[in-house]
Amino acid sequence: MSKKLMTRGVFLFVAFIIALLPFTKLVNAASPHQKRFVYDEAKLLTKKEAEKLEALANEQSKDRDTAFIILTVNGTDGKDYVQYVEDYYDDHAPGYDKPNGNTAILFIDMKERNVYLAGFQKAEKYLDNNRLELIRNKITPDISKGKYFQAFSSFIQLSHDYMGYKPGINPDNILFKWWFQLIVSLGVASIIVALMAYRSGGRVTVNARTYLDTNTSRVIRKDDTFIRQTVTKQRKPSNNNKSGGGGGVTRGGFTHSGSGGKF
Repeated sequence: MSKKLMTRGVFLFVAFIIALLPFTKLVNAASPHQKRFVYDEAKLLTKKEAEKLEALANEQSKDRDTAFIILTVNGTDGKDYVQYVEDYYDDHAPGYDKPNGNTAILFIDMKERNVYLAGFQKAEKYLDNNRLELIRNKITPDISKGKYFQAFSSFIQLSHDYMGYKPGINPDNILFKWWFQLIVSLGVASIIVALMAYRSGGRVTVNARTYLDTNTSRVIRKDDTFIRQTVTKQRKPSNNNKSGGGGGVTRGGFTHSGSGGKF
């Protein structure tokens, strides 16, 4: 091999390596910012349970590009639980994609027995107040019974699942349940088969006019006369008993969704 060819080969190899550098940097930049997901300061979990939750949160967070965080404490130093979570987000800057990024938090204060769910950035849109309310109502019974691992696992899984639906849609709507879709499919299939079986027996051509002699019949015509219509109006009662709070804005200016209450 000539010296000229060797020099050209080395040049091409170096150029290839340089071309790969931006790609390598891009891959590293896509790695998650959040390295930890479970902060059990109230000591509600065993070491093994905490490890399982870390693995689950890491897996589900990656799929939704959102950090699913568990935070438990024994007191908030006099702060309102919503303010405590807001300050935590400002000060600790959680987020799967970046500091103060996409985050969903399950917060529990054992001292005051408060539970609060909050969604920031992407989670604020896909886990709005209504969806967080649905999740909180489902996991609160387990929290009250001391089944913390089960409640925390459900929070992570439900949050992940709900973020798979477009904003504004109720994820608990029966139309989205697989068993309901299966029943509807079987029902439609049964109707189609029944119609096919009915038509296979021949078409019935006899009707009410088959034996009617229009020359001798005294029935000339039939009219339906509309007389009046009555409309009754009733005031829709307003619901002033909503509980569970809602979202807000942190001191750092980050908006969020939320749902909270006692357990």
